[in-house]
Amino acid sequence: MSWMDVYRERVTDAGEAVSRVQSGHRVFMTGNCAVPQVLMDALVARAPGLRDVEVCNILTFGRAPAADPSMAGHLRINTMFISDEHRRAVNEGRADFTPCYLSEVPGLFTGGILPLDAAFVHVSPPDEHGFCSFGVEISTTKAAAQAAAVVIAEVNRQMPRTLGDAFIHVSKLDCIVEVDYPLPSIQMAGTSELAQRIAANVASLIPDGATLQTGIGAVPDSVLRLLADRKHLGVHTELFSDGVIDLVERGVIDGEKKTLHPGKIIAGFIVGTQRLYDFVHDNPIIEMHPQEYVNDPFVVAQNDRMVAINSAIEVDLTGQVCADSIGPRIYSGVGGQVDMIYGAARSKGGIPVIALPSTAVVKGESISKIVAMLKPGAGVVTSRYLVHYVVTEHGVASLYGKTIRQRARALIDIAAPEFRAELEQKAIELKYL
Repeated sequence: MSWMDVYRERVTDAGEAVSRVQSGHRVFMTGNCAVPQVLMDALVARAPGLRDVEVCNILTFGRAPAADPSMAGHLRINTMFISDEHRRAVNEGRADFTPCYLSEVPGLFTGGILPLDAAFVHVSPPDEHGFCSFGVEISTTKAAAQAAAVVIAEVNRQMPRTLGDAFIHVSKLDCIVEVDYPLPSIQMAGTSELAQRIAANVASLIPDGATLQTGIGAVPDSVLRLLADRKHLGVHTELFSDGVIDLVERGVIDGEKKTLHPGKIIAGFIVGTQRLYDFVHDNPIIEMHPQEYVNDPFVVAQNDRMVAINSAIEVDLTGQVCADSIGPRIYSGVGGQVDMIYGAARSKGGIPVIALPSTAVVKGESISKIVAMLKPGAGVVTSRYLVHYVVTEHGVASLYGKTIRQRARALIDIAAPEFRAELEQKAIELKYL
């Protein structure tokens, strides 16, 4: 039987496909910009007849009907990184959060810690050899598809065909639902004077020939805009967005000086607009790989001059970074921050960076994000032992190899001026100064 015969034999509708899910099952659902929307809606429609179905995912964008209060007792989200759409459900106790480094999430499935009864995946149409691409979301999806008892796939004509370790053969798909709809378009955050000032300080650390890990948002996008005068930059990142396109087209990002995968942009998933999806389609400069490879710190470290740029909710005067919670209230997750920061720290000439605004506004009041001590219950995502650089709009604090006294002084110096005296007094009381 040819792969085309197998394909045709397994094509079905979404309702029939999700009938494979039974009460008590654990289901993986592809996330980010590749959420299989037709399958998700079909599962939600079936949910009133089910009990205690666990839906595992990472970050998702767009609608989240499985997290609706009406799904209580039927579907329960178990997320490894909390998206905006799932945050309320987690903090109300209607959904679960599993802390895990992004590089280790695939092992939860393949190692049998979270055995999967089914995986809902979202792929491109098959090529002439019968292989579908996971498109914009390799991440943890490939491992989930390898581990699940049943693989249910949306085959979308509008899913770009990305290259690398990004394929699954149609013979591995138990049910195929053909769809044709555009992927979510996630616009880059608009820049601001604040973002530009932070970005300028980050960009000052980035040399020619560096390999970048960066994400989406105002600060990462602003950093990329400031690198037009650099030469031979590379990219090894858990995700990238539209910001890299202009630098590739200008020849700034060419990967020629990369010590691992020279000439290639390495990533686990993609978040952006239709311009980005068109850019990555069948583009040989792009290599997609599973997150257990992309985010492995020992793989990351093989890139000389590795620059990892990550954010934080608050940083204390010893250099501890809270990036996943506001006090005891879980806000997001660890994601790939520690993977990339540790990898950059081990890299020859590596530059691990935590970048954040010096203040935040809470209930109409400005507060410092450089703090004497983290809030009670706050999670330490990146420990003080890994932090090399902390950057705000007021400058760069170089912490590596520095004493607590030196760290406290450097961090106070990049705090907002109106909070420096208070921070200095608290540092004295704590015997840091």
